[in-house]
Amino acid sequence: MYLKSIELTGFKSFAKKSELQFTSKISAIVGPNGSGKSNVAESFSFVLGEQSIKSLRGKKGEDLIWNGSPDTPRANRASVKIVFDNSSKFLPIDYDTVTIERVVHRDSVNEYLINGSQVRLRDVVELLSSAHIGSSGHHIISQGEADRILNANIKERKSMIEDALGLKMYQYKKQESEKKLAKTQENIAQTQSLRREIMPHIRFLKKQVEKVQKSIELREELQKEALEYCKREDEYIKVTTTRIETERWPLIQKEKELNNELSEARAVLEGAKHRDATSEELIELEQNLFKVRSEKDNLFREVGKIDGEVSSLIRMVKKQEEVAHSLEHKTVTLVSVESLSAQIEAKIIEAKKAGDIDTLLRVLDEVGEILSAFVDKNKDKIDMSLLTEAEKDIENLKESKENIEKSLEEIKDKESQLAFQYTALQNKIEKEKDSNRDAEKAVFRVMAESQEVRSRLRSLKTEEETLHLVQEDFKRELTELGMMLGTHVLHFQDLAFDFNEDRHIQEERRRKIEKIKIRLEDSGGAGGADVLKEYTEASERDAFLEKELADLEKTATSLTELISDLDARLSVEFKNGVEKINIQFREYFIVMFGGGEARLSIVTPPKRKKSEVDELLDGGEISEEELALRSLDEAGEEEGIDIEVNLPKKKIKGLMMLSGGERALTSIALLFAISQVNPPPFIILDETDAALDEANSKKYGDMIESLSKYSQLILITHNRETMSRAGVLYGVTMGMGGGSKLLSVAFEEAVTIAK
Repeated sequence: MYLKSIELTGFKSFAKKSELQFTSKISAIVGPNGSGKSNVAESFSFVLGEQSIKSLRGKKGEDLIWNGSPDTPRANRASVKIVFDNSSKFLPIDYDTVTIERVVHRDSVNEYLINGSQVRLRDVVELLSSAHIGSSGHHIISQGEADRILNANIKERKSMIEDALGLKMYQYKKQESEKKLAKTQENIAQTQSLRREIMPHIRFLKKQVEKVQKSIELREELQKEALEYCKREDEYIKVTTTRIETERWPLIQKEKELNNELSEARAVLEGAKHRDATSEELIELEQNLFKVRSEKDNLFREVGKIDGEVSSLIRMVKKQEEVAHSLEHKTVTLVSVESLSAQIEAKIIEAKKAGDIDTLLRVLDEVGEILSAFVDKNKDKIDMSLLTEAEKDIENLKESKENIEKSLEEIKDKESQLAFQYTALQNKIEKEKDSNRDAEKAVFRVMAESQEVRSRLRSLKTEEETLHLVQEDFKRELTELGMMLGTHVLHFQDLAFDFNEDRHIQEERRRKIEKIKIRLEDSGGAGGADVLKEYTEASERDAFLEKELADLEKTATSLTELISDLDARLSVEFKNGVEKINIQFREYFIVMFGGGEARLSIVTPPKRKKSEVDELLDGGEISEEELALRSLDEAGEEEGIDIEVNLPKKKIKGLMMLSGGERALTSIALLFAISQVNPPPFIILDETDAALDEANSKKYGDMIESLSKYSQLILITHNRETMSRAGVLYGVTMGMGGGSKLLSVAFEEAVTIAK
């Protein structure tokens, strides 16, 4: 026996603690009407987790608590404690004795305890469901509910039998799987929606990434060319600077030496006692020639400076022309934009005044034509103001250069004349043999060498000024490359090249770099890192959603297969269970009626037709069986259970034709058959024998004894025959204070004592 005892404290009419010990296979609870017998049956439903207060004959939780009497104050709580013998481990918990208790307070707060530890209702339900025990169902048949299985429609009847067969577990699994499937399908729809939402953005980002990748390729190409250009240009500047300094220093020293010699020779000439007119003329010529040549040197430097400025301006003009012809840098004047805006506003005012769709469409076409004409007009327009200004500066510089070159020609002519006079005087002096003439020869030699040295120094100076312009251009170029490529371009010093190449190759390399820079600006490669990051994140998000969608679809398929498997298993288990119930039902029916036939059949009602609905609404005659088959459930075509009976010696084949007693016997036979097929640990029968006569009560008692072999029985009855089958008899009485009290008699002990 699994059920050991139940203890009631403050529950309904049981004001004080009352305990019922179940030491016999059959225990009976008797007493007059209103004494509280049915409260015992309801206490079982209460402690096993029943949540419907209405089914416990109350409106709220407070109605289940002893409300007090003149002798006994009202209770603040009601508790019911049930004790099971779990030595066979029919409950999946590692205790030999399992105590389940439920407490309700006046604020309707409930507490659930297992072996004294507070738990959730769910824990109690899961523990009991593993042993086919619940708060309601086929093992607790309350007063007036015995006939419920006969009065139920075919769907309700099927649900009751599924519960008795222990198939609710599969139903719960199926319902849970269906909920999960619905949730999964909802998640699939949401995931698909998310993918559809982000796909246009991904396509847009992909196009941007293609532009960025093109910019990256251009940037890499620019970086490669820039590093080589910078390395070669830097090396050229260093080598040229070193060469100029190396060549200039000996010339400066030589110039100092020649100046010293010239000073000495002049001193000889100036100090000669017999200075003649030739010496004076020579000195004057030398001074004039020196002035002319100094002026010529200055003019040469001016020409070199102008050439450098012109070269720099020409490079700038070329770059500005390339930029001006790029569509990315097109600009329009504010006046033209204001004119365009005025034209469009005039068209809009015209459309508003007209107020019809045809005029609106015509105006839209005219606005489109105005915009197209504006774009075509300005597309090829080039702002040449900067170029014009630069070209004007170039022309001014060239004009200045021409003026200087004219002055230079005049100086050269003057120099030639002085040089000719100087040469003639030199030839004349060569013929002289005195010391003054030797000094004059030295002056001529020194002057010739000085001219050569100054010419070379002047050439180095011009080369240095040109190199300075190259260096300034290189600094400017390095700054621009640094802004476009970052500090990496400064690492050109780490590279190594063969520097033996013509200078024009470097110029070609520079022009190539300028073209790449313009293409890079036109490609719109700004913010490439952000675009790549956003595209990567969006692509990863889409890949994640795709994987999640695949997982969800896989889950949906698994759940669909599980539901299909559960449906198949439910169908097989249900049909097998119905066959087993039919065997017991037939035997019990024969016992109760002395013959006849009774069976359950699985039926599928057809969909309701309009004509049948009209027949019902018009009050047409229709049998109970037909009414059950013609289920009013709009879903239709759902299996149910029909009951077929055939009483012996009577032409009665339908439930509708049974008398009250016959219905009671039929329902009892069916309930006992169901209980015997899948026996619960205990069964509570609350006055299910109330409608039986003496003869049928004996048959009922025989069936009870037969059923007690499979389940422990607690009977609430007024029937003496039923009482006689019990091993323990509990009497419930109601005292003067309105509280229920228990009296118990153990028949086996009474017989022993009597003997």
